Amino acid sequence: MENISIALQLMVVGMVTVFLILLLIIQLSKWLIAFVNRAIPEEKPAQPATVSAPQALDATTKKVLQEAVAQITGGKGRITEIRKI
Repeated sequence: MENISIALQLMVVGMVTVFLILLLIIQLSKWLIAFVNRAIPEEKPAQPATVSAPQALDATTKKVLQEAVAQITGGKGRITEIRKI
């Protein structure tokens, strides 16, 4: 019975130690996140350039795109609209 008692005591001490270390890691992680958020503010995304009028594609580019779509889809696909995003 003495061996089982020592084994249970060792198991409890090990589990408590792991639990305390995990609590420490969680708290340190929270402090690190708060520090980084305070020290390095989040960048705002750049505003996209506005285009006043859509630019038309030349005939050669349209033809190449149509041929590529036809080849990829086996002739079943077709382009209905082209716009720059």
